[in-house]
Amino acid sequence: MQFLPAALSVVVPTLDEAEALPATLAAARQPGVHEVIVVDGGSRDGTRAVARTLADRVLEAPRGRARQMNAGAAAARGDVLLFLHADTRLPAGYAQAVAGALADPAVVGGRFDVRLDAAGLAYRALGRLISLRSRLTRVATGDQAIFVRRAVFERVGGYPLVPLMEDVALSRAMKRVGPIACLRDTVTTSARRWQRHGLARTVVLMWALRAAYYAGVPPARLARVYPDAR
Repeated sequence: MQFLPAALSVVVPTLDEAEALPATLAAARQPGVHEVIVVDGGSRDGTRAVARTLADRVLEAPRGRARQMNAGAAAARGDVLLFLHADTRLPAGYAQAVAGALADPAVVGGRFDVRLDAAGLAYRALGRLISLRSRLTRVATGDQAIFVRRAVFERVGGYPLVPLMEDVALSRAMKRVGPIACLRDTVTTSARRWQRHGLARTVVLMWALRAAYYAGVPPARLARVYPDAR
């Protein structure tokens, strides 16, 4: 038996993503998807031009991933929201997987397993570790295509307007409302962050930032030492 939500809206925040965006939007365009919305934060490359040819709607919002995703959610018509990073590709049948998870009315939302698009054992292991950590904690990163019922998203106040850890904050808020689905279906995300700054160094930094966040350090302070904060 197939389950399809009444309407699934995909929200993609962008900033200078003209190169990665075509593959991301092509993979997002599948049966069961009501709309794909791109929210640009002031790109200076051809991101908006690319998005206009592939997305249903292209919006502009002040720079900041949380602000952009909140703007997309406010404009979306779907009763289920999926937040997709511009360098992350969704798997075939993802809308059906989301619908199947949400067929349980107690489930408030969820995320996907993740793999990195770089070759090598270290990158494969990292993807598996990220997926395992998130499965155990029920806390996801934005690279895992977090999805949530609109009513729940609005109940928790959307993404907090912070420059870092907005995905962790939303995940934790969702957990307080109800069960989180951890799908085995796998998204593929760019390894460029780890390649740019070094795999081991980036892993250590990200774990340290997460530990500091849980210890109460404000995200604005953490963003000062994170090179990819937006």
